[in-house]
Amino acid sequence: MTTTAIPRVRVAGTAYERGRQYGAQARDRVHRSVQAYRDVFAYYTGWDWDTVRRTAAGFESPIAGFRPAYLEEMRGIADGAGLDPADVLAINVRTEVMYAAKARLAPLAARAPRPPAECSAFAVVPAPAQPGATLIGQNWDWLLHAGRTLVVLEATQEDGPDFVTVVEAGLLAKAGLNAAGLGLVTNALVTEADVGAPGLPYHVLLRAILDCATVTQALEVLQAGPRSSSANYLIAHASGAALDVEAAPGDFTRLYPLYPDQGVLLHTNHFLSPNLAPVDVSLWAMPSSAVRLQRLRAGTGPEPGGARTLDRFRALLADHADYPHSICSHPDPADHPLEQGATIASLLIDPNAGQVWLAAGNPCQVTHERLEITWSRKASRNGAAGPGPREPAEATAAPRR
Repeated sequence: MTTTAIPRVRVAGTAYERGRQYGAQARDRVHRSVQAYRDVFAYYTGWDWDTVRRTAAGFESPIAGFRPAYLEEMRGIADGAGLDPADVLAINVRTEVMYAAKARLAPLAARAPRPPAECSAFAVVPAPAQPGATLIGQNWDWLLHAGRTLVVLEATQEDGPDFVTVVEAGLLAKAGLNAAGLGLVTNALVTEADVGAPGLPYHVLLRAILDCATVTQALEVLQAGPRSSSANYLIAHASGAALDVEAAPGDFTRLYPLYPDQGVLLHTNHFLSPNLAPVDVSLWAMPSSAVRLQRLRAGTGPEPGGARTLDRFRALLADHADYPHSICSHPDPADHPLEQGATIASLLIDPNAGQVWLAAGNPCQVTHERLEITWSRKASRNGAAGPGPREPAEATAAPRR
């Protein structure tokens, strides 16, 4: 699968101002997101849009109690795009709405439609006092319509570090990097406890992690209140700190940290923690996860002179073992069109250099291209350790605006 070039959206100012700029610049794609999820929700849940919006409204109070500025951002997105704020809230809690509907349709589970698997992710960090860079990245796999709604959102903030995220238009955040040197990638997970009960939504927590200056702060964000959905948060910092946090719905007692093994963290779409409290049903929902994890492990093992470089990960993210359900995922023609998925974007991130490489589609077909990012040097804000991303040392570095 290939996509058109992903538009760049650059915003600054207050939360509302950033949202309004985002909505205005990505107006067509935000509208496309809303329309696409109207169709997706109708197919997967049988709900009309009014029902979706009423269900989504239940998440407004948890968000307001956590970070009310994120509601202001969403209100700004709606105003900028010419939509009702309820539409923007609905797509920002798309994960939770899906689970709420599926829980109520439990008697039909055996014949319920199944969305595609989401994402193969990695991070590598050097040992203390040893040379080497921190690298983090992923293939983001999702429904095909998202290839036509993605944007690169680049935010300059007065109340937190600048950040860049690759995200479906109208949503607050997905994978990305901030000016404090914190990189974030993520995977969908699902347990028996995923019933869509109102709590802190997945995409709001992703946005909040990009406001953090350290890995410890990111863990504190995930502990800040009851979470509505299962998810995996893989976080790595330019300092060499890295943590993978598997999260089930609930409070801090349902967070399961995983640590680098010989400097490597790998994750797909099922829980790896041995002490999980709710029953993990991820492999039923996303069965390709098992083979994709095996291929990630095979591709990151030791080898002669086997430095874990960006080029090595570029090749790994293009792997086609078990095609079409491979690390580089392609649509399965046997699936219903609204169940077909593929790699819609592939990211490689170097937090030390403050650089992101993005392939807008399948990395077997589309080259990773380096984004030109302007950091405003607020990397030491909010307790960051050190100066944050460095200027790239190579002579061919892209000029700063």
